[in-house]
Amino acid sequence: MTTTGARAIRGVPAAPGVAHGPYVRYEHVPLTHDGQVADSQSEIKRLEAACEVVAQSRGRVADGLRRSGHANEARIFDAHAEMARDPALLDDAVVRISASRMSASRAIADAAAAVADQLRTLDDPTLAARASDVLDVGDRIAREVAGLPPASIELFVPMIIVAEDLPPSLTATLPRDLILAIVLEGSSPTAHAAILARAYGIPAVVGASGLRAALEPAGSAADLAVDGTTGEIIVSPDTTTIAEFDARGRDVARDRASSAAEADLPAVTQDGTAVQLLANVGSPRESASARAFGARGVGLFRTEFLFLERRSAPSEDEQADAYGEVAAAFAPDPVTIRLLDVGGDKPISYMPIPREDNPFLGQRALRLAGVYREIFIAQLRACYRAAKRGRVKVMAPMVADAADARTFIDLARDARESLAAKDRGEVDLGVMLEIPSAVLSGDTYFASLSFASLGTNDLLQYTLAADRGNASLERYRDALHPAHLKLIRAAVEAARRHNIEISVCGEMAGEPVAALVLAGLGVQSLSMTPTSIPKVKRAIRAVSFVDVERQALAALSDESAESVRARFERLAAV
Repeated sequence: MTTTGARAIRGVPAAPGVAHGPYVRYEHVPLTHDGQVADSQSEIKRLEAACEVVAQSRGRVADGLRRSGHANEARIFDAHAEMARDPALLDDAVVRISASRMSASRAIADAAAAVADQLRTLDDPTLAARASDVLDVGDRIAREVAGLPPASIELFVPMIIVAEDLPPSLTATLPRDLILAIVLEGSSPTAHAAILARAYGIPAVVGASGLRAALEPAGSAADLAVDGTTGEIIVSPDTTTIAEFDARGRDVARDRASSAAEADLPAVTQDGTAVQLLANVGSPRESASARAFGARGVGLFRTEFLFLERRSAPSEDEQADAYGEVAAAFAPDPVTIRLLDVGGDKPISYMPIPREDNPFLGQRALRLAGVYREIFIAQLRACYRAAKRGRVKVMAPMVADAADARTFIDLARDARESLAAKDRGEVDLGVMLEIPSAVLSGDTYFASLSFASLGTNDLLQYTLAADRGNASLERYRDALHPAHLKLIRAAVEAARRHNIEISVCGEMAGEPVAALVLAGLGVQSLSMTPTSIPKVKRAIRAVSFVDVERQALAALSDESAESVRARFERLAAV
């Protein structure tokens, strides 16, 4: 296919790989309701028509899922189609329109909310969980009658997703085999959508300013070509450009094959210092790929994505199976399971949290244990059960001080003691260091733990007061900032004083230059996206530990991230 009018956009590389093909745009358009309407009967007819459109679209989704072999998922959308035609839901909305001359969008949204409230009061957890389904259907009907796109993405053929940003809860539930690439006009390489793209092996570019404006004249029928390694995006590529991108894709495939061939080589410096390279994963199905890239364990199992992919909390048995599968796949190497980390930009419908002005600094992660204690106990019980199949470590996120660490230890004790000895293994307990106070107060609680792992994505944003998802703050997102490095070094020294393991599981660990800095600061265990392991391993094997340690300690006195980076780029060509 030859096209004209090609236009190039340059963004920030976020996940390596090359793709080209059609695109779909995701726009989060807030739903606002009109005031009173003049003609109730016309409004009722508009509502009835919208209900039927949604019912038919849900039915088509169900049919497509059945044809692709996903019968269980198809039943969910069959139920949605039935809800859209439910006389009780429609009748309630009609009464609201007739009695108050309410707009159809407002009437159906309020009617769905009333049904959802009733469902939540039921003792039957299956019926109570359907509240979110009713709200979803009500929102779709309201958006249809208002002429707005749905607040979700439905893919039936492979496509490139274009958006300003993607919520993690949406990204986690998209069909990975149908995503060619992700291109975001905003966001950053450390945002959760980018992290997921790397974990799933999906090419991604972020910070692509001007992309959506460039798409306007091209129209929705245009194709895109995306290079997640260079950050290059071509709108309406011609045949020559497509051939060039195909060649790049083949280069990526060859590089991955070469990396696989080196998977068994040790990550050891030229003077004999070993660095443990682990994988960050979000599901059991990523285990085989992680091992193929040379991972010697899991330094971060993101369990929230298991929770986000559901309409109700996973059972203890389901969690034990999932965690145990990963533990068995890596045995005898360790698997570090992070306790549920939700709130902020990862809300869960069945764990409602009151609205907060700044949810990233609010009730999230371990801070929810007081309200949702049983969910955390069930997860910890599942971890102890999984430990019968391999070596399991469990860490708590969003720990700020010794009191938070004690909360976690007490939860783990209660979970362990509630299991019979024959039903549990033993786990190591640790914390995720992502709040500066957790590092600075480490001496007050490290002795009660087995390990600590630095979550550098959040540690950096909290240290420099720079939102990791804000594309305009690029200058503050370099993890080699000396202030950040000083906190990392302080954590290493505190861990040594209390004889506990120290590691890094943030995205910083997967960048070769940064990995050398971390090793030089004394971090001997690095966990990263599996595809990053080969290039980090090559960097480690190319240098002397004596050199990287000397340069890392000197870098603590540098004035900027740029000077630290220049120092290490001179040390090794990585």
